[in-house]
Amino acid sequence: MTSQASRFAADQPPKICYEYLTEQARALFGPHPFASQLSEDQVASLLPEYLAMSQAFPYLQAGSQRDLIFDAMHHNRDIARDIELTSVVANFICWDETGGHGRILQGGKAALPDILLTENFHSNLLKKDASQLLGRGILPNYSSKTKQYLHSLYAGLSSKDSLVRCAYMVAFELHAADMIQSLWTTLAEMFKVQPDDLEYFRSHVGGEDPAEKYHGEMTGRLIGEIVQADRSDRFLDEFLRAYRLSVQWCRDLIANAARTGDDHSEIEHHGRCHCGSVKFYVRAPRELSGVRCNCSICQMSGFLHLLVTGDKLRIERGEDLLTTYQFNKNIARHTFCRLCGVKPFYRPRSNPSGFSVNIRCLDRRTIARVRITEFDGEHWERAFVSMHKDPESCFEDQRSELEWRAQ
Repeated sequence: MTSQASRFAADQPPKICYEYLTEQARALFGPHPFASQLSEDQVASLLPEYLAMSQAFPYLQAGSQRDLIFDAMHHNRDIARDIELTSVVANFICWDETGGHGRILQGGKAALPDILLTENFHSNLLKKDASQLLGRGILPNYSSKTKQYLHSLYAGLSSKDSLVRCAYMVAFELHAADMIQSLWTTLAEMFKVQPDDLEYFRSHVGGEDPAEKYHGEMTGRLIGEIVQADRSDRFLDEFLRAYRLSVQWCRDLIANAARTGDDHSEIEHHGRCHCGSVKFYVRAPRELSGVRCNCSICQMSGFLHLLVTGDKLRIERGEDLLTTYQFNKNIARHTFCRLCGVKPFYRPRSNPSGFSVNIRCLDRRTIARVRITEFDGEHWERAFVSMHKDPESCFEDQRSELEWRAQ
């Protein structure tokens, strides 16, 4: 069977270098997915996933050499040179991603104490840029796709096979240069901002001497140290496999991102308590499926339920101001703002690991309409079974005064 790498190989093994690998990646994968035309909804959905990758990467890279040293300890042997090589490059990349290299370039050794300014972590610069573009703060979203990608990336970066380890390091850095440049261009055009105002992107691929070029060249030089000529075909196979992993993750982000006018795709709905001390967002479709319950606490509080899994809700601020109330079976955990008394979300009895969000606490502007299902909470056990068989439901438009008058 002919490998993908051998399709590019000449009669004599090619010189596997930074430029050659860049050519092969472009020939096989074409323009980066982030260079395509994106909607603002897609960008709003994509950026929290991208932030999760940016936040996690230096920690994964830092931990990638752990099993190698434990293996040496277990067998009571010296550290091999290939481990020294991948470790020193990994250590520098982590140092750079957490802002240390930039601080020293600016202030010399006297700036070393400033490494404690974690706002200079590259992931925090990205968070700042994203907030500027979207007009609100964002949090990382470790979706199933992103977690799967990061686990696969770590497996490659931590491989005991030095050729695989090198291939994943080189592929990640070369892909990152194209990915960051493509996203930078797309965001600047979409939001009509000056490119240099986006600090995360400028620090990586902008200015007169962009850092990402050196990342690629540094990891590329590992090849000459680690990859022997007779293993170049296998290395190229591993490199393209690793590069494809990152490209496919970016494609998945776009495919799963919310699209304008699609009521079934998920977007971020932002919400708060009455006084605004507690703020959060929940990922859900534009058209919400709500539940109206007639149990004692729901009748008194006017709670309109949006049931979501635990990974769909993120608290942006005010978690320390939430207080918990329980009664009856003591399964549900009702959380209220201590200042204004409003319950914006809680852990319901029907799904203690998930959340029930009060639709009345969400920003109406992102809601197309609400589908209401009536639930007989006065007879909870019987109603919970019958609810899924023959629910009584109705649709309510976003502008319905009846449903929103309590806000």
